[in-house]
Amino acid sequence: MTAASVTLDVPRDADHVWQLIGGFGSLPDWLPYITESLPSEGGRVRTLTNAEGGVIVERLEAFDEADRAYSYSIERAPFPVRQYRSTLRVVDRGADGSRVEWSGTFTPDGVTDAEASALFETIYRDGLAALARTLAG
Repeated sequence: MTAASVTLDVPRDADHVWQLIGGFGSLPDWLPYITESLPSEGGRVRTLTNAEGGVIVERLEAFDEADRAYSYSIERAPFPVRQYRSTLRVVDRGADGSRVEWSGTFTPDGVTDAEASALFETIYRDGLAALARTLAG
């Protein structure tokens, strides 16, 4: 298994940030690349559509409102990995605002560990940059 992780410090209250990103179906609210999130299985599965029409299916594995975190796995996606599991978390930093952590573990499939890690670091970094723009707007 290999991993990727990116963090973003924002000058916003952790509860405010969690309210925006904490819903498992909320990606289109802050991530312009994802244009649609359709829930199924009582909200435990989301079918995402990206700007190019690609489809990604993810399953909610754990949700912790008190810790402001959820973890999910990928069931179907065009990524060269298997056994993908990711966590999105908002950490309270008091007067300094909050920190958003997006991390994942996975097994590369047809690419090197470094290539798979770089792919998800880019996805997480671009996603958190979009979040920062949404919070600033």
